[in-house]
Amino acid sequence: MKLKLYLNLFLLFSISSFAQDLTGYVYELDDENQKVPLTGTNVYWEGTQIGSITDANGFFTIKKTDAEHHHLIVSYIGFQPDTVDIPADQDSIEIILSVNRELKEVVVTGTSISKFIDELSVMPTEIITNKELLKAACCNLSESFTTNASVDVQFQDAVTGAKQIQLLGLAGTYTQLMFENIPTLKGVANTYGLGYVPGPWMTGISVSKGAASVVNGYESITGQINLEYKKPDDIERYYFNAFQSSHYKTDLNGNAAVQLSENLSTLLLAHTDFTTKSFDHNHDSFSDQPEVEQFNFLNRWNYQSFSGYESQFGVQVLVEDRKGGQITESHSGSHSGHNYEINIDTEHMELYAKNGFVFDDAPYTSVGLILNGQFHNQNSLFGLRMYDAEQRSFFSNLLFESETKDQVHSITIGGSYLFDQYKEEFDSVDYFRKESRPGVFAEYNYSPSPVISIVPGARMDFHNLYGNFFTPRLHVKYSYDENTTLRLSAGKGFRSVNLFSENINYLASSREFVVIDNPTYEEAWNYGFNLTKYFSIDDRDLRITTDFYRTDFLKQTVVDIDADARQIRFYDLNGKSYSNNYQIELAYELFTRLDLTAAFRYSDVKTQYQNELMTKPLVSRYKGLLTVSYATEDRDWLFDTSFLLNGDGRVPNTEQNPVEYQREESFPSFVNINGQITKRIDIVDLYLGAENLLDFKQDNPIIASDDPFGEYFDASLVWGPIDGRKFYIGVRLSVL
Repeated sequence: MKLKLYLNLFLLFSISSFAQDLTGYVYELDDENQKVPLTGTNVYWEGTQIGSITDANGFFTIKKTDAEHHHLIVSYIGFQPDTVDIPADQDSIEIILSVNRELKEVVVTGTSISKFIDELSVMPTEIITNKELLKAACCNLSESFTTNASVDVQFQDAVTGAKQIQLLGLAGTYTQLMFENIPTLKGVANTYGLGYVPGPWMTGISVSKGAASVVNGYESITGQINLEYKKPDDIERYYFNAFQSSHYKTDLNGNAAVQLSENLSTLLLAHTDFTTKSFDHNHDSFSDQPEVEQFNFLNRWNYQSFSGYESQFGVQVLVEDRKGGQITESHSGSHSGHNYEINIDTEHMELYAKNGFVFDDAPYTSVGLILNGQFHNQNSLFGLRMYDAEQRSFFSNLLFESETKDQVHSITIGGSYLFDQYKEEFDSVDYFRKESRPGVFAEYNYSPSPVISIVPGARMDFHNLYGNFFTPRLHVKYSYDENTTLRLSAGKGFRSVNLFSENINYLASSREFVVIDNPTYEEAWNYGFNLTKYFSIDDRDLRITTDFYRTDFLKQTVVDIDADARQIRFYDLNGKSYSNNYQIELAYELFTRLDLTAAFRYSDVKTQYQNELMTKPLVSRYKGLLTVSYATEDRDWLFDTSFLLNGDGRVPNTEQNPVEYQREESFPSFVNINGQITKRIDIVDLYLGAENLLDFKQDNPIIASDDPFGEYFDASLVWGPIDGRKFYIGVRLSVL
């Protein structure tokens, strides 16, 4: 009934989208005369500095000038540039570039980039394209950052299979997760949300470190991750993917797009995954992975009037059952004849709509409206503990954008409204909370030349529970020359604390929840810089990126698992809490079609726990990454490998436990190696891969696994892999 209610509500709203005049796609033709998107193609108006760049689908948007006819220059390295005459009333175009073959002695070819820095963005933004995502299994979002040095993903506990993002050394709750600039998977849905985003649905991921734009809200403290999904007007008409792992996990994905008319198109995406067998390789009586069954559907619609108005809307429905726990009885027996069980049942529904309109008499001015509604219901059992939660959320964002003809000045102003309602039950106690947050914002972009851009922004939000939040942010981009770009950022962020859902991993333990200070909201400053430098070596670019970001908390809810091994204490910060994050990354095509990426990151994350400033537990101090990718000349064989070095870190104090249930004060560094081979046959890709080739596993991840109903049981102190070496095989079929 709840799903039907939300489906009816979906019919009541529609919403925002785009502010550009001309949209289009740029392709090349392969040997089968099929269109292939060209990522990173330069598109600009002749005689101006107004330009754009194509995304992973070859798509671009660009504003027009006031001339009767526009001459559009389209260029890509290795292809013949093209100049296209665009009439003033034309709103869309499709362009096919030809390979440059003017020199008979040399054949010049071009390939799309799989991962790159968005050079046009004032904010430091790394674009992970679909080509990069295909270098690993990428069954869902949690497996999409295998080749990324900035984002970590690790298990939250040893029994539920839940994973969490870490950015700048801090938990994913401090990173704003967006679906095409719509906040998603927050609150209760965040706990297992990384598994709700199928990898084959995504066409790209944008990772922005530090303070993000105020247009999208005040919640991005360490950064923002924006997901791009397949769209109805993409060139791919039909797609199917089947995946099977040696750990008995099966993934099936399919999507189909239909052009219903010149103006209306739709896309249906379907996903299911299921793990049907439990196993216990470390012989602790607990399953190394939960049994999961998920069904996930998304229906997207796109309407384009070709007269300045465009609309997108859609609905997603997800149902998941997750079961884990003991699969054999421990020698200490069970509780009342029952083993320790984990049962988590989830229902999730999301409705969205985006409408945008560009004014004919003011082509540099547009208005847009975004609406989103979410319903999430979760019923959880951890042994004898029950946690049930229901969340209802609504988000709206009204934007007005205007820009001068020369693109020196532009401004975005608007208002937003967010509503969250939480109903939670834990240990037979009901918790209820409503958050209502209207807000206004303004962001100004000053770009007097291609050398420098300055973007100040601010927003004021009026929280019904916690008062007024003022969020200032500033971004500066300075280009020393065409090969060197410096980006600076500073800004404040806020977030509400969801005590139970954000710490649900501690339910898989006997720890008592002790709330000393009632959690409210957290407040922090983030500031840092990003320097990108290109060097030309043998006519190929070597990209070196260095950055530093610091997060300083002004107000924080401290989660203390050190003071008492049998408790988890929550209290307000009284002292310092900060994160310093240093990173350097190099990317280079060493030989033709052999791409290398090497990166190193160091994190210094400390918090005041009572009277002592200590390193945050269960976080690696450093990370090293090396990725190697090679493609044969005709690109019908692809080889991808990643070598990941995870540094050591601190383990919470367990001295109060009996000797047999104590752990070392630190965990060691370890190496994780992944590899994949792909064979392309016409429209079919066959792939075979392996994860964790060295079979490294955390020893005894569960404390007191022999007595799960006793006072010392704890499955939450996880810092490394749980399930060991894994092989997989799969097939992809794509019809354009």
